[in-house]
Amino acid sequence: MIGKITIGKSFAGCLDYCLNDKVQKQKAVPVMKDRAEVIMYNQCYGSVKELLQQFNEVRALNEQLKKPVLHITLSLAPGEQLPKDKLMGLCQECAKDMGFENNQYVAIHHRDTSHSHVHIVANRVGYDRRTVSDSKNYQKIAAYCRRMEQQFELKEVLSPRLFLSKEERLLPRQDIRKEQLKNDIQQTLKTVHTYPEFEQAMRSLGYQVIRARGICFIDDKKVKIKGSEVGFSLSKIEQVLALKQTPGSIQKQKIIATYTSKITKENRPENTSSLLLRKSFQPGNQNHKNINESYQKSVQTNQQDPESRAYQNQEMHSKKSLQKNAGNLISTIMTPEKMEENVSFQLLKKKPKRRKRQHLSPGM
Repeated sequence: MIGKITIGKSFAGCLDYCLNDKVQKQKAVPVMKDRAEVIMYNQCYGSVKELLQQFNEVRALNEQLKKPVLHITLSLAPGEQLPKDKLMGLCQECAKDMGFENNQYVAIHHRDTSHSHVHIVANRVGYDRRTVSDSKNYQKIAAYCRRMEQQFELKEVLSPRLFLSKEERLLPRQDIRKEQLKNDIQQTLKTVHTYPEFEQAMRSLGYQVIRARGICFIDDKKVKIKGSEVGFSLSKIEQVLALKQTPGSIQKQKIIATYTSKITKENRPENTSSLLLRKSFQPGNQNHKNINESYQKSVQTNQQDPESRAYQNQEMHSKKSLQKNAGNLISTIMTPEKMEENVSFQLLKKKPKRRKRQHLSPGM
């Protein structure tokens, strides 16, 4: 379960969104009828107009408070459902944990998305004129969600990294948005051959593409994700597209040469000549005069070594096969780069605020 909490100024807009149907502005037609169901009232009752009047009357008890609206969204995982009585228990426990169980609030169940979720609109001002504190709200709602997951046997979700222990911060996370973007980029690169075609195909999937020193994508929910965050940086995308160009392309030949050199360097057995050179140039070794002669002898020895000759033949075969069949290299490059999931504990610490220097006047 995921909990989202916001503090606002106006009850009118919040209640209108939670209780009324979504309407297309141009045609004035409801997008989905009966999407909202009120499952619980506390210290209030009635229609949107009546609720707004009741909330504002109590709000007037503390006119100095600029943001009296407390809006909480509790979202279950896709496919999870709870009966009405358990949803009511979920809201009551939330009110106790957040400290507004004696204040006005209304709970609304929405059915307009793929996942079931509940909206709670509460008045931070109570009948005793006291205000519900908004201190450590994110930490409180995260702890509440973890407790409800165990109580109602819901799918467990990791809390924000800031509120986790050092060990829990090391656990990998799965971001559905990033996984979807990564799959879309992979499928698009398989069908297009030039960058303009790639950008046009990504826009047709609903992404905004911004290209500068790097590349980033903005989805339909206005979430901005860098290409490097999903393993497809701008340079990687350009490499894949360059391999699909004509065989005589200079850029294509450079990429093939780079990757063939990487392959030949991996798992290369250390022969006698390289071992001799490395030992000869160690600090304190005085036998530098005979390096050239020893090296030439070692080269002749390695040429006669069957294992060395077999490795050289295998190396030449891999180079030729990669140059003839660039498709294998494309599939190799299209594998997303591994991204570091761990976040340094030092980065999560708040930096201390610098104290301003007090400038004293000359007369003091």
